[in-house]
Amino acid sequence: MGTMGSRLANWVAGLRYEELPPEAIHEAKRRVIDSIGCALGAYRSAPARIARLEAQDVSDACGATVWGTRHKTTPSLAAFANGTMVRYLDFNDTYLSKEPAHPSDNIPAALAVAQSADLAGKEALLGMVIGYEVQCRLCDAASLRARGWDHVYYGALSTALLSGRLWGLDAARLEHALGLAGVCNIATRQTRTGQLSMWKACAFANAARNGLFAASLARRGMTGPHEIFEGPKGIFRMLTGPFELELAGDGDFMINRTYIKYWPAEYHSQSAIDAALRLREEIGPARMEGISIGSFEAAVSIIGSEPEKWRPTSRETADHSMPYCVAVALLDGEVTLRSFEEERLRDPKVLALLDVTKVYEDPALNAGYPEGIPNHLRIRLADGRTLDQRVDFPRGHARNPMSDEEVVAKFDRLAEGVVSRATAERIVDRCWRLDKLTNVSELLEFAVL
Repeated sequence: MGTMGSRLANWVAGLRYEELPPEAIHEAKRRVIDSIGCALGAYRSAPARIARLEAQDVSDACGATVWGTRHKTTPSLAAFANGTMVRYLDFNDTYLSKEPAHPSDNIPAALAVAQSADLAGKEALLGMVIGYEVQCRLCDAASLRARGWDHVYYGALSTALLSGRLWGLDAARLEHALGLAGVCNIATRQTRTGQLSMWKACAFANAARNGLFAASLARRGMTGPHEIFEGPKGIFRMLTGPFELELAGDGDFMINRTYIKYWPAEYHSQSAIDAALRLREEIGPARMEGISIGSFEAAVSIIGSEPEKWRPTSRETADHSMPYCVAVALLDGEVTLRSFEEERLRDPKVLALLDVTKVYEDPALNAGYPEGIPNHLRIRLADGRTLDQRVDFPRGHARNPMSDEEVVAKFDRLAEGVVSRATAERIVDRCWRLDKLTNVSELLEFAVL
């Protein structure tokens, strides 16, 4: 049977674009549109600016483009800068299982390597599907969060394998890339604890930078630690405990099971936001005296248990706060990028609503996760009424997917004022035709206003 690392490496080395079903290819194109849109929406943010400056310190004429500029840097630094932009708004796609993840974080890595290697769009799409497959299957297999580690560790493994495949590594060198990425990129969960910092946007981008670096070393002949999973100091013993890993069979690729976000907030809050908006019209002018949100363990632990979630002082904390997201949804009838501006975080109306909001774990809802995202909202009004609403499958979930038109509309909102209308239309058109592009540079070289 060989090691788990060798089995992964052989599967990655053997997969061909022609084996991808049309559904997986279409979903990958949708995710590219969504990811570039998220990057454009975040383009002028402080973390995006810092990441671009870092990448632009290094030039590589044969490298990859820092999106929105004419500058080419090393593939690893392009993956870092572009990945930071994709991730900053917490608006890119999600997969929830034993370990939650944002698998579209793999897309900037795949595009950076494909561009540097002068590959066609088909190969980039293959790399993306590999990244999704590896990361999401690992998320199904074992939790990192439960032991205090961060989900981005799995991203170092997925990006090492996808980039190695795009660089043409054979199975033996892919296994070395996996060992190199796996032994030195362990990340703690402190990234997502307490008042959150700019690093939340950068954590996976950094893992991807290191995944590409590992694959680049392996293609030059560097060997990596053997038995990265089973070894006496390997992943099983030190991080997760033992697990088995399944990979796609009969065209059942994990990218089809992931969710595009409808609201710019941490995914576990999406159904609570939906529930709040459904109840809002019934509330009318009545004053809200109490709000209780019944939820499942993962949501309570991540976005509903720390005192900072009731007094967020950063965008990063606010979009990871269930009570905050519900409060602004009830007050404004929507959750947008403006919902997380600094002035809004200090709004007395928002703070007053947070003071009457509680989040609690409901054992009955644990059974509905991760198949669904069950949140049950109950609101007590001053006129004596009590309203309640439960939502399990928010808009964008694999069981309630956004249409292609909704995905493009989301892109257009994020791109407005960042690129010209003509540029936005060109990006979307080339995303839909990515499998026809002879070189991904045709998609990635665009300018901001």
